[in-house]
Formats: sequence, structure tokens, C-alpha cells
Amino acid sequence: MNGKQAKLYIGRIIDADSVFLNGKFIGNTTYQYPPRRYVIPQGLLKTGKNILIVKVVSSSGKGGFVPDKNYFLQTASDEKIDLRGEWTYEVGYAQPKVNRSSGGGGEMPLVAQNEPTGLFNTMVSPAIRFAIKGFVWYQGETNTGNAKGYAQLLPALIKDWRSKWKQGDLPFIYAQLPNFMEANYLPEESSWAEFRQSQLQALSLPNTGMAVAIDAGEWNDIHPLNKKAVGERLALWASHLAYGDKNIVFSGPIYKSNRKNGSDLIITFNYTNPGLMIKGSGKLTGFELAGADKVFNWAEGKIVGNTVVLSIPPGLKPVYIRYAWADNPDRANLYNKAGLPASPFEAEVN
Repeated sequence: MNGKQAKLYIGRIIDADSVFLNGKFIGNTTYQYPPRRYVIPQGLLKTGKNILIVKVVSSSGKGGFVPDKNYFLQTASDEKIDLRGEWTYEVGYAQPKVNRSSGGGGEMPLVAQNEPTGLFNTMVSPAIRFAIKGFVWYQGETNTGNAKGYAQLLPALIKDWRSKWKQGDLPFIYAQLPNFMEANYLPEESSWAEFRQSQLQALSLPNTGMAVAIDAGEWNDIHPLNKKAVGERLALWASHLAYGDKNIVFSGPIYKSNRKNGSDLIITFNYTNPGLMIKGSGKLTGFELAGADKVFNWAEGKIVGNTVVLSIPPGLKPVYIRYAWADNPDRANLYNKAGLPASPFEAEVN
């Protein structure tokens, strides 16, 4: 690699970083979410030892490198050095904590985007004077602490924005939150799953569409890198709702209804064309059943035509059904044959 131009990948860092190679500054990022990709100019790499220094500034906690990301150095000819492993480090400075309740630090600074009307007045209101074709919305991570409340907030926002533009029921298309955080082996309660349910319910409003992104996230990144899949799925909905394309497959399966048939529970969906499928090899997974006690257990199921048929365990009187109900539902593998995933959902058994 001596003398060659190269590219440095150092994953994600919490929170800000400045990077130096052999004493020369090669780049910096000021907050934690973007992937770090820095160009090493030609002539800087040399034979033998090269010193790579990363200065990290963390605004809270210990910070550092985020695991399971890309950490390597690579030239255009695909020579590569893996940078994972142990690094030598030194804490340069630790800011003493300030007890604000005792008056030691004054009031917290005002952050406009977290204040009522802050984002609307600065970023939305100025655009109301212009005609538009519709809305595309990707938001919600901050609201997962009040997941059920979002079932009122999102429809209220949709109705309000439509009234502001005075163009009728403009198409409103939004991204359901993707998978995030560590996956668990057993059924679990999940505020992220509850939030996705609130998003699902907003489809009851006319001229709305929801792009499911349950397979497009990352366990260690609240802002996942796979924007392409989410963008393409939003575009499918836009092609259908805003531009009237009736011939495309624009959505994955969306829960419609269920009914019992002996020891089976039959689940029907909207948007099953061109047919249902299991992604990957193996059995259908990700479905759960519970009785009145709401203690959920995995349910065995199979695809029959355009329905999913779950086997009801002996002795269980099912009252609730769930699918892909977790922060990171890695077992969810129901898709349509256009490659679009089914939405997570919870419902009562009829």
C-alpha cells in the first residue's frame, strides 16, 4: 500500500471523531449516526509502521466504537487491512457532572427541534404556500416511549397537514419503524412493536400508505444504512397513490382478519398478490398466540393459498395473536412473492 490512495472505514463512533494518519488530519464527523468513510490521500501510507489516531468526543456516557460495523482500510486494488481488535486508548478529559438542581449550571439550553412548533414553524410552514403532490414521512424513534399515544398523534398530523395545504386528501405515505436493538429468543413486550401497531392503524385514514421496513434495520443503529430499500418501498406506494399506477405491487401483506376452524386459526391479509411466501428456507416463523392471560408463545404455521394457518396448541383458547412483535423481530419471514415483507401486527382472535 506504500504511497497509494486508500479509503478508511471506521464504522460508527459515539459521538464525534477526528481522524489522523501518520500525524496528518484526514477527516472528522460531528455526530454519531453517519458511517465513517475517509479518503487517505496518495503518498500518506508508508512501508512499515503507520500510526492511526482517532480522537473521540462523547457527549454522554463512555462512547467509543459501535460493534458489528465495517472497520478496515482498503486500496482501489482491494488490498485490505482489518482494523477490528484491541486498540490502545487514553482518556484525555472527563467533564465533571453538574448538579443543575442546585443551581450549579443554570437552565438546559433550548433545542428548537424538541420544542412545540419548533420543526413545524421552521421547516413545514414556509412550504404551505406551494402546491405539492403528497407527503413522505419517516419519523417516530423519539416517540416510542409513548407508543400508544402515536395512534392519535399521527392521524392528527395527517389531517392537520392536509387542511393546511387545502388540496383535499393528499397522499400521505410513511415508513414503519425498522427492526432495532438486540433480538430475543422468546416472545417479548416491546414499545417499538406497539409503536408499529399505532403506525399500522393510521392506514384507516383515506389515501395513506405504509412502507414496511422490518427487515431494513440494524440492531446497533437507530438510523440504519439501508436507505435504498426503504426509499424504494416508499416510491412504490407513491407510484400507486400519487401517480395512479394500478399495475404494480406496492405493499407487502397487511393483516385483515382471522377466524377459527377447529384446531386451526386462519389469518387473511390484504395485498397478497402475487402470492405469499416464506423468505429463506425453513418454516414460517414469527407468529405468537396467547390466551386471556396474554402470555404469548410461538405458534406453528404454514401458508395455505393466500392465507396463513396457525395450529392452536391443545388446551389453549386463543384470545390474542401477534406477528413480528419485538424490537428486532428476526424470526419474521412472511413476504409476498414480490419480495415485500408483511407488517407486524397484534389482533384479537375472533
